Amino acid sequence: MQRFFRMPNTALGASDSAGGTVPHVKGSCSKGNSVSSAFSVLSARGRGAARLAAVALVWGLATAGTIAAAGTAAADETPQSQGGATATIGDLKTYGSAVIHENGEDSWVSAGLFEMSVDNGGMLQTYCIDLHNPTQRDAKYQETSWSGTSLNGNKDAGRIRWILQNSYPQVNDLAALAQKAGVTGLTEQDAAAGTQVAIWRYSDGADVDAMDPPAEKLADYLQKNARNLPEPEASLTVAPTAVSGHAGERLGPVSVHTNASSVTVTPPTDTAASGVKIVDKDGKAVTSAVDGSLLFFDVPKDSADGSASLTVQASTTVPVGRAFTSETRSQTQILAGSSESTVSATATANWAAKGAIPALSARKNCAKGGVDITAANKGDAAFTFELMGVEHTIAAGASQTVTVPLQEDQAYDFTIGGQNGVEKRFKGVLDCKTQGAASDVSTQTLSEPSPASVGGTSGTDLAETGGSGATPIIAGAAIALVLIGGAVVVFVRRKQTPPQA
Repeated sequence: MQRFFRMPNTALGASDSAGGTVPHVKGSCSKGNSVSSAFSVLSARGRGAARLAAVALVWGLATAGTIAAAGTAAADETPQSQGGATATIGDLKTYGSAVIHENGEDSWVSAGLFEMSVDNGGMLQTYCIDLHNPTQRDAKYQETSWSGTSLNGNKDAGRIRWILQNSYPQVNDLAALAQKAGVTGLTEQDAAAGTQVAIWRYSDGADVDAMDPPAEKLADYLQKNARNLPEPEASLTVAPTAVSGHAGERLGPVSVHTNASSVTVTPPTDTAASGVKIVDKDGKAVTSAVDGSLLFFDVPKDSADGSASLTVQASTTVPVGRAFTSETRSQTQILAGSSESTVSATATANWAAKGAIPALSARKNCAKGGVDITAANKGDAAFTFELMGVEHTIAAGASQTVTVPLQEDQAYDFTIGGQNGVEKRFKGVLDCKTQGAASDVSTQTLSEPSPASVGGTSGTDLAETGGSGATPIIAGAAIALVLIGGAVVVFVRRKQTPPQA
C-alpha cells in the first residue's frame, strides 16, 4: 500500500476578510467598487462571540502558514471548474439607482448591468445576485453551475432566469417592454435598474425598490410574472476532468458537452507526454469534437510514468442564466447577454507502470457546504491520502468522493500527493450564500479605506493576489486577527465564568 499526504495549508477566512467595504454605500453594485484595506471586527454575544473568535484565531494561524507555503508549492493547481467561459469584470455600464429597506433604515445603491471581457475574445453582460457583497474591480470570473453558488437551494432561481430572458438586454425593444410593464416609456438605465431590482428580490430576498418610477414598475411587473425555468446548460464542459490508468492503455473516456456546433481538441504539447495522442473510442486520432463526443488519452506502452492534459475550445454564446463566480470573493454574477465568446475546458491524465494511479478532481458542493474531492484509483495498489486530518484509502480499481466541510466564505488551499511525486493543489473560497444570509452579526469598520485602495491602484490593495506587495499586509492581517481572536476568547471566558466566593 502506498501512502501520500497533503500539505495542511487550508486557510479559514471570516466573511468580511475579502469583501471589503464601500464608504457611504450599503450595497454591492456600485460603479467601480474594489476591496477596502480596512479591517473589520465582528461583534456578537455569548457563544456566538466565542465561535467567531475561534474562527478568527484559526484563520490567522492558517493564513500565515499558507503565505509561507505558497511560494514553494510545486503542485499543479487543479481547476475546480469543468469548463466554460473565463472573464474579467469591468465597470457597471448601464445602471440607475435603488434603495434598500433594512432594519428600519434606507440605503442607496447603483443597480444595473456589468460588462465582462472574456479571455481570448468576447464580451458578457451580467447582473449581480449577491446584493451586500462588494464587486472587486478586475476580478477573474469562471462560468459555474448553480450548485456551486448561492442559487443552490434557492427555490426562486428559475424565476431569475425567466426575468433575464424577458427583460433588458434580451428584450431590447424598450417600447414593447414599457407597454408590458404599464409605463409610458423606459430608458436603458430604467430597464437595467428595474431588472436588477427584480433579480435581487429573488436572489437575496431583499426589500428593495428602484428609485425611478418607470424602473420600479418594471421591477414589479417582472417579479409578479416570473415563472420557474430550469438551469441552463453549460457552454462547454468535460467530465471527468481527470482520468488515470496504465501506460499502453487508452485512458478515459472524457465526455464533451457543449452548445457549440463543434470544438477544437488540442493534444498534449509538453515533451513529457511525447507520443501521447487524443483519440476517439475507435482509436482514431481527433482534432475536433461535438456535443457527446468521447475522448481518450492513447498512451504508448513504453512511456515513462507521467501525466498530460488536453484542452477543448470553442466559440459560442454563453446561455443566459449561467452563473459566474470569483475565487477572490467578488460578488456572484448571472449572465444577461453574451457575444460570440471563447470557451474552453481541460482534462488531465496520469499513468504509471504499477502501483497506485490516482485521478484527482474537485468541485464545490453548496448542498453539503464544502468541496467534493474525487479520487479514482486505476492502479494495482491502494492509494492512501490524508485530508483535513482524516486518512482515506482508495482501493485499486475503486473511486471515492470525500466532501471537505468548510465554513461559508472559508478560503481553502490544500495539496494531495500522487504517484511519482505528482501533486494536485486545490484552492479557492467557499461562497455558497448571499452576504446577507451568510452572517447574523454586525460589522464595524475600524477605519475608512484610503482613496488609493478604493481606486484599486495602490500596491497594497488587498484585491491583489499571489506573491505581490500585498503579502506583508495579508500577513499583518493574520497576526492582527490572531491577537483579536485571542483577546475576544479571553473576554468571553471571563464574562461567562461565575464569580468566585
